[in-house]
Amino acid sequence: MALEAVLFDAGNTVMLVNYAVVAEALASEGFDVQEDLVREAEYRARVRLDPILARRNSTEAPEIFRTYIGFVCEGLGVEWGAATERAFRWLAEYNREHNLWNRPNPQARAVLERLQSRNLAVGMISNSDGSIERMITEQGLAPYFRFVLDSQVVGIEKPDPRIFQMALERAGVEPAEAVYIGDLYSIDVVGSRAAGMDAILLDPAGLWGHVDCAKAQDLSEVATIILQRLS
Repeated sequence: MALEAVLFDAGNTVMLVNYAVVAEALASEGFDVQEDLVREAEYRARVRLDPILARRNSTEAPEIFRTYIGFVCEGLGVEWGAATERAFRWLAEYNREHNLWNRPNPQARAVLERLQSRNLAVGMISNSDGSIERMITEQGLAPYFRFVLDSQVVGIEKPDPRIFQMALERAGVEPAEAVYIGDLYSIDVVGSRAAGMDAILLDPAGLWGHVDCAKAQDLSEVATIILQRLS
C-alpha cells in the first residue's frame, strides 16, 4: 500500500531537549560542562534508558526522569552527590513548569513543509504532560499537524498500540499506509509496530546499531527516506 501518513513523536524529534538549561543547572553547582557535551551525553542516555522502558516503565514517571538525568550526568563524568542532587531538583521543577523538551528542532519546519507538499497526512503522538500542543503552537509548528495526541490528554501512553490506532483513525489511513518517527526503540518502534505501522528511529550519534529497524541521523534524512519511498 502507498504511504499516506507520517506520524511524529514530539520530544527528541520535533522538539529537542533544552541542553543549555541542563548545562546551566550543572554549572550553577560548580560543574564545568559545555552544551555540546551535554548533547552527546544525552544521546547516550537515551540508549541506556531504553531497556528500562522496555520493562513497561512509564516515560512520564518521576523515577524515569531521575534515572535519565543520572545517565546524562554519568556520561558527562559528573559524580552524583549533594550538588548534583540540587541540580536535579532544579531540573525536575523546570521540567514540571516548562517541559525540558522545549526547543524546536531547527529542521522541523522545512521537513514538515516538504511532507505537506506531497499531500501526506502529518500527525503527532507524544507521551507528554498535556503541554505539547501548546508548545508547538507557540513555536508556530501546529499548522503543520492535522492532529496532536498527548498521552496525558487521551489517557493512553506509548508503547500501547491503542494510541497509535487512535492516530491512524484521525489520519484516516490503514496501518500499512503510515510510518512513525521517534527516538526510543522500546517506546516508538515497538509501539508503532504493534499497531501494524512501519517506523524510523532517530539515531543522531549512530548508537542504535543493535536494533532491527530503519534509522535516520536527523529529520532531513527522515524526509529523504520517506520521499524516496513515494517516488
